[in-house]
Amino acid sequence: MMFEDRTDAGRRLAQALAAHAGEGTIVLALPRGGVPVAAEVARALRAPLDLVMVRKIGAPGHPEYGIGAVVDGAEPQIVVDEAAARLAGADDAYLADAMRRELAEIERRRRAYLGDRRPLDVAGRTVVVVDDGAATGSTAKAALRALKKAGAARRILAVPVAPIETVEALRTEADEVVALTTPYPFHAVGLSYEDFDQTTDEEVVAALEGVRG
Repeated sequence: MMFEDRTDAGRRLAQALAAHAGEGTIVLALPRGGVPVAAEVARALRAPLDLVMVRKIGAPGHPEYGIGAVVDGAEPQIVVDEAAARLAGADDAYLADAMRRELAEIERRRRAYLGDRRPLDVAGRTVVVVDDGAATGSTAKAALRALKKAGAARRILAVPVAPIETVEALRTEADEVVALTTPYPFHAVGLSYEDFDQTTDEEVVAALEGVRG
């Protein structure tokens, strides 16, 4: 299955999610590439659209080695791989400092995209997390775990494309996983798109405003 672009992928994904229209659903996009996909889903489901931003927490002295993640929302959450954190020597003070630092960056980006609009409260709601694809699924996994901690009643991950092993792994994190195509062998998300140019900040803002309007 090939998609023309992210808008085309979003329209097709919305068809697969039609059963969730009108049930108090919230659509959350993983920026930046997930926003134009999620905008089409939110429009079709007549659901509010918001962002869920994830920032990796790196190990002390080795920032490239992820030991957890911070996820924004009405009540921001931190998701930590406890074993990896202990092995890396990351104590509670280190994690608290990292969370403050990454939340500050998340807030900067949120303001750039949404101004003063506050995150939607997901407690008790059905939440559809949308990206333009999933390779390893690590970002989606952090978002799903944080949404569980935040009290979401039902968590659905929806992507146009992902490898089957990632889909199966994420089924343990979500109540439902929707992936339109699972190519094998899987090489890259972009290979399922005719147009996979990088999504710009301006396109993110336009997509968000288009749904709100």
